[in-house]
Amino acid sequence: MTRVVVTGAAGFIGSNIVKGLNARGIDDIIVVDDLTHGDKFLNLRDLRIADYVDADEFYQAFADGGFGKVDAVFHEGACSDTMEQDGKYMMDNNYGVSCSLYESCMQRGTRLLYASSAAVYGGSDTFRETPEFERPLNVYGYSKLLFDQRMRRETGGFQRMKRQVAGFRYFNVYGPREQHKGRMASVAFHQFNQFREQGKVKLFGEYGGYGPGAQTRDFVFVDDVVAVNLWFFDHPEKSGIFNLGSGRAQPFNDVAVAVVNALQGGVPDAKAAVQQGLLEYIPFPDALRGKYQCYTQADLAALRKAGCEHQFADVATGVAKYMQELQKSA
Repeated sequence: MTRVVVTGAAGFIGSNIVKGLNARGIDDIIVVDDLTHGDKFLNLRDLRIADYVDADEFYQAFADGGFGKVDAVFHEGACSDTMEQDGKYMMDNNYGVSCSLYESCMQRGTRLLYASSAAVYGGSDTFRETPEFERPLNVYGYSKLLFDQRMRRETGGFQRMKRQVAGFRYFNVYGPREQHKGRMASVAFHQFNQFREQGKVKLFGEYGGYGPGAQTRDFVFVDDVVAVNLWFFDHPEKSGIFNLGSGRAQPFNDVAVAVVNALQGGVPDAKAAVQQGLLEYIPFPDALRGKYQCYTQADLAALRKAGCEHQFADVATGVAKYMQELQKSA
């Protein structure tokens, strides 16, 4: 029987990975998280798992062999708050823990599939998995980059791998099971709530040479993120660091239009949404100035070269599906 571990399993992407594994009939899953914020249990209550282990207890117990033969670890556990200023906490939580887990996986013969982030690119305008384009703007991005660098060094650029190590640089992920993330939840989630409460959605105004709502990101639906993780799970011979985005850049205005059309309909574009009072632009916050990516677009060449041909949903398709899920649980 296949046994896997998912860290950060009560979180957004982690819980969706558990759901994806369940859909394949895999339920010998050890989920690892910190439920200090107890409402995250909602992401686990409909899933089939073998055991829950607190994050404070798991890593040493795993290193000691306390969970028997584990085929793979999906390491999604991290502090993902890009506004977190406590660098020591960020480095301990995102870098130090990941390094210890990697060492344990290699000792125990366990494959490691881990979450990196597009935040490693920061101020770059090219999003390719090579060092010259890696320019993080915050300590979160740096904590993710440092672990990627460690993996390159430890594995000889992934050429000496005896066991799979695959890192995924997530772009702007949105979808079900992110309700606990507060300010770090996707713009689509926030706009769903704004529309229900106020009858309109909000976006940042002009910034960085971009017009209102025209800042452009690579938005990727969480179902696609899970599909790529599971593709690598099915291909243990594939290792490396890979962008995990849709490969297309779309403005935040597209998200707003998709949300409004899913909830009400009849809006051809952002201009019409503004005219109808359904979209409002707000001043760009001072706290984000100099720390904000105005443009991202995943270069998928490495992913395609590895053989993964998964086709990603565009914003209109993914957001419409997401809004249906949110309406069911509202």
